[in-house]
Amino acid sequence: VDFAPVPPRYRSAFFAHVFPGGYSSGYYAYIWSEVLAADAFAFVTEQGGLNAELGAAYRQGILSRGGTEDPMEMYVKWRRKQPDAENLLYRRGLKNKSD
Repeated sequence: VDFAPVPPRYRSAFFAHVFPGGYSSGYYAYIWSEVLAADAFAFVTEQGGLNAELGAAYRQGILSRGGTEDPMEMYVKWRRKQPDAENLLYRRGLKNKSD
């Protein structure tokens, strides 16, 4: 971003360590975990907020299962749909719900 009042902090060479050796996959994992967190928060909010029933369903459907099933399948069973990355955009203020 070329914006004179805020000079750039980073140059493209600063990120050279990210691409070789698989380190870039870590950045993807960080963002994906944020997508899931934002989507789960949106789901809980849609349900009227956290309550004992939702907490028990999360514990029973995800936490207690550990690595016994595919994590995405467990999430979808709990959420009843695929995670929506739009919720992360709303959370970060990059998009309004009215858009």
